[in-house]
Amino acid sequence: MKKTIGLVAHDQKKPDLADWAAHHRQALGQHILCATGTTGGVIEKATGLEINLLKSGPLGGDAQLGAMIAEQRLDVLIFFIDPLSALPHDVDVKALTRLAILYNVPFACNRATATAVLKHI
Repeated sequence: MKKTIGLVAHDQKKPDLADWAAHHRQALGQHILCATGTTGGVIEKATGLEINLLKSGPLGGDAQLGAMIAEQRLDVLIFFIDPLSALPHDVDVKALTRLAILYNVPFACNRATATAVLKHI
């Protein structure tokens, strides 16, 4: 059964998420993928996967993913967070992670967790 997976990454983590997605291209290709604009563009270029592009995170993409969670239209959130960088839109990030927790959406914030989640959906 196809799941809808949200993909987002902080600037320093975009290459890491794109590399992870390339490694898991076949499994990801079996699902519906949505991503914030910049992250999605990087992943599309690295993988050739079809991705529904939302707005860039700071311009509302994080909020769009949050709305999808609240409307029960997002099954999984993969959000590679950079714990070593200051977050210019920290409020948006906290809102998105809060919604994933509140609505019990599987939420992966690093490669190991993303791989484990992908194997079990």
